[in-house]
Amino acid sequence: MRNTIQTIKTLLLISALSLLMLNSRAQAIQEVQNSFNLYKHSALQEKVFVHTDKSTYLPGEIIWFKIYCVDGNDHKPLNLSKVVYVEILDNSQSPVAQAKVSIKNGIGDGSVYIPVTVNNGNYKLRAYTNWMKNFSPDYYFEKMITLLNPLKSPDNITKEAAGNYDIQFFPEGGSLVSGIESKVAFKAVGRNGLGVAFTGAIVDQHNDTVARFKPLKFGMGNFSFTPAANNTYKAVVKFNGGAVTKSLPEANSQGYVMSIIDKGAQLDVNVKGADGNIYLFVHTRQMIKAAQSTSISNGAAHFTISKNVLGDGISSITIFNNAKQPVCERLYFKRPAQKLFIDASADQQQYALRKKVNINVLAKDQASKPVYANMSMAVYRIDSLQDVDRSNIFDYLWLGSDLKGSIESPDYYFKNTNTETDEALDNLMLTQGWRRFQWSQVLENKPPDFNYLPEYNGHIVTAKITNTLTNTPAADVMTYIGIPGKRVQVYASQSDSSGHLLYSTKDFYGPGEVVAQTNTMIDTTYRIDILSPFSEQYSKTMLPKFEFANGMQNALQAHSLGIQVLNIYSANSLKRFYDPGIDSSAFYGKPYKTYKLDDFTRFTTMEEDLREYVSEDNIVRSKGRFHIKVLSDRGFLDGDPLVILDGVPVFDVNKIFSVDPLKVRKLEVIRDRFYYGPSAQEGIFSFTTYKGDLGGVELDSKAVVIDYEGLQLRRQFYSPVYDSEAQAKSRIPDFRNLLYWAPSVNNQDKVSFYTSDQAGKYVGVIQGITGNGDAGSQYFSFEVK
Repeated sequence: MRNTIQTIKTLLLISALSLLMLNSRAQAIQEVQNSFNLYKHSALQEKVFVHTDKSTYLPGEIIWFKIYCVDGNDHKPLNLSKVVYVEILDNSQSPVAQAKVSIKNGIGDGSVYIPVTVNNGNYKLRAYTNWMKNFSPDYYFEKMITLLNPLKSPDNITKEAAGNYDIQFFPEGGSLVSGIESKVAFKAVGRNGLGVAFTGAIVDQHNDTVARFKPLKFGMGNFSFTPAANNTYKAVVKFNGGAVTKSLPEANSQGYVMSIIDKGAQLDVNVKGADGNIYLFVHTRQMIKAAQSTSISNGAAHFTISKNVLGDGISSITIFNNAKQPVCERLYFKRPAQKLFIDASADQQQYALRKKVNINVLAKDQASKPVYANMSMAVYRIDSLQDVDRSNIFDYLWLGSDLKGSIESPDYYFKNTNTETDEALDNLMLTQGWRRFQWSQVLENKPPDFNYLPEYNGHIVTAKITNTLTNTPAADVMTYIGIPGKRVQVYASQSDSSGHLLYSTKDFYGPGEVVAQTNTMIDTTYRIDILSPFSEQYSKTMLPKFEFANGMQNALQAHSLGIQVLNIYSANSLKRFYDPGIDSSAFYGKPYKTYKLDDFTRFTTMEEDLREYVSEDNIVRSKGRFHIKVLSDRGFLDGDPLVILDGVPVFDVNKIFSVDPLKVRKLEVIRDRFYYGPSAQEGIFSFTTYKGDLGGVELDSKAVVIDYEGLQLRRQFYSPVYDSEAQAKSRIPDFRNLLYWAPSVNNQDKVSFYTSDQAGKYVGVIQGITGNGDAGSQYFSFEVK
């Protein structure tokens, strides 16, 4: 009886201890989930895809592009940022061209002119929002384009040398551990960034071979081996024409090794390491999909993940140790179930010169039902210079946007579903490090600090103010920027503790000047520096060297002739822009009263005009300086009003009174105290001249005046029409190789355009996305003879 009671007590104690351990593990994994959710809610991810009309350009050409900005989690068009920054960079990260492009509801389009000074070579077109600058530049949109300058000699083709190959090794889960078998992935590329064929062997310090390997596809593959304690290993790789030796990552004496086995309907996750509690955490684009806990016993533990719980695309599988430290991480790709299907075809397969082409476009869902999609279309000629551009929105959103570095032929992984493509896709997951965040930041349990705000209302002009006496940042100083012109654009900003200034502009379009200043009547010791809004962070992706082949000569001459003809005969048509349709009213809205000076008999000075005609002021002169006292319905306001001349604040009223009244068209008066951003103004007097040129007033010497381009004006695409016999017989040559570009194509549209005088094969490319985030693309082709 006593033994039975003791046995029951022991069992109860064991059960209590087991329950305590389970509760402890459950609490630990819940803490990881809570930390992750806190970070996720603060760190919204944006993705940007850019559809360019083609990928090879010459000086004098225009790059046309469409921007799709989506939520990084569900790929739905995102109405957060209103500006996307587009740059063309060379291999030294120097910009060839830059643009600020307006977007609305995640959609926008623009164009970039290729300058005549460019060198031959491959360039990087990248795009990002201000908010994306808070994160790694590896996740900006990047696309390689080629720029060819017929006026500059091309580089000679050089034979690939062994030293031009690069090979890297990636242990599954992140680390090698002595005595534990690991799968090791590898990737080898040539100077052009493309995968290469080779054979390789792993040897130890005694030159004994422990493993052999070769790539499956695109220079990637994997092998398994068990590193021995106190041994070192290197890979001997033989390429066509040479050999490369590279050390393997050093094996740790202790640690954890992860391996994943695909069992069809589920994934088996095996973990080996020291005994103790471990935790598995799975998320797909920051959406938690699985969180499990177990204990390593006798050096091994096992998890099972149903594929049904995983989201489409790339999932990140992370193992944490008992101290909630990430010790292993692995990617897994689940093929997307949803896709946008686009039907597009020409009404003929062959056309004569200057004939009409009709393209029928239909967007459908998985069930072949018509759906609304926002689409863009380009139709261009292909030859030895310009091949079919295979980059597309579906591949990028599901694959490229979540991986660092470039991916060779991403469409290969989606064209066919078989054992080889599945294995190649898993090799890609093994060889592409992915982490949009650092776990150390996530587990701090506090919102991350961000240096860049989302541009929700429009472009944010950034600046920094410095005290010129101490050469230190100036805090709490009220500053202003004005954009000279007939439309009143004035913005105020008060500096923070670091001297940073943010001016949130609205509908700021086109090139012009920006005047930045403090109130120089009271602040005279400060300097304002306007900062570039373009990112100064760059990915490590290097561009392959462009090599001009002999067969390209004729195509280059034809392209060059076509561009020259287009710029000579259609120059005016290429310089047409859409009206941005902006609100022309000033920031203060409807004024209390507007005085149009043409309605009065002007006096010879502005002082007399204001004294005689404006009833809301009292002109005072003290110590040689004029002051305006604003009269409201409650009496005179304190201090001087904000005086504006053609969109530029003028703090020395004497300068206003020096303006010839014949140059001033109107005065708008706000007679009440006006709060604008961080500033409070004792009324507003806004003068506008006929020419918008400040009426000859010289700005204060301490004001900063710089050339500054706002949001890009949308250029109209030019495509000639030959719908009459006279037009078709026009003697004006038409050597266009880009027949059509449309940044906005609607579902069930019938798109029409005309062929040019250039015979050859043409390809059409359509990209699109639905409101639900389903993306797709389609290609069609025809010939012109």
